[in-house]
Amino acid sequence: MLSHWHIRSALLALFVLTYASVADDTNRSSGLPTYRSTVSEVRVTFFATDENNHALATLTKSDFAVVDNELVVRNFRSFTHSDETSLDVVALVDLSESVAPRFRVAMSDVLQLVAREQSIPDDNIAVLSFGGISSAILCSSGCRASDSVSKLLAVKSSGTTPLFDALIFGADFISHHRRAGARPVIILFSDGNDTISLHSAGNALEAVLDGGALIYSVDIGTPRNPSSGSMFLRRVSEATGGRYFSLRDGAATVLNAVLEDLRASYVVTYALPSHQDGFHSLRLLPTHNLNLTFHSRNGYFYERSVR
Repeated sequence: MLSHWHIRSALLALFVLTYASVADDTNRSSGLPTYRSTVSEVRVTFFATDENNHALATLTKSDFAVVDNELVVRNFRSFTHSDETSLDVVALVDLSESVAPRFRVAMSDVLQLVAREQSIPDDNIAVLSFGGISSAILCSSGCRASDSVSKLLAVKSSGTTPLFDALIFGADFISHHRRAGARPVIILFSDGNDTISLHSAGNALEAVLDGGALIYSVDIGTPRNPSSGSMFLRRVSEATGGRYFSLRDGAATVLNAVLEDLRASYVVTYALPSHQDGFHSLRLLPTHNLNLTFHSRNGYFYERSVR
């Protein structure tokens, strides 16, 4: 099967090509890792949403087709529910000056996320922040305790925006705290703009994919003035198989979506349709109900082993 490393390499390449104009870093693809394999099977984890953006708990393999490098695949080797049954959640909050007008609303949502869902153990929720030149752990393994809540209420917004560095920080944190069978999720509260990071957008996505996390972004930028930051948030969420929300959607909507997506996730496997070296784009399309939208990572690299 295609490995996590394999999928990560592909998505990093896709991200580099798609976001070159956003991150303005033309050299970041030069260090991409290469994976050589004789694999013959592709494995894709996904979920589907309906016209009301609700995840569908019941699907059949006749409800969709896979388009792999423009080759349509309908003959699947297996189709099962995902074996992920719980969540590891990191709320990553932008404290920079650029989000100051909407910062308190975002923090209110973070507190609701921490307190609301009792099915997520307190030990599996953390809140991280970034602003100025660094990132910080606001609480971990005890965010519902009174002293942690007081700390969250006391934070203030100021400074520059090291967004890409913060994503790497968050990915490293969640990779060291994840549990077997748990889906790692980063809920990112930001306007999507970066002003001071040492790392690039490509570096950030590579780190997130290494950790296996899905990004659910909550756009706290100016609602009536969509920017390149909003585009970054949308696309980084799509690239990891997560979703994009605006701040007005609210904490309950975001958390309900994360939980629905977990419960409605499937895994499909199929024979590698082409042994062409290089990037294979990947899409899932509906076959009967055209109102369905399928969410998954967007591709992989294949390279034949040299003997």
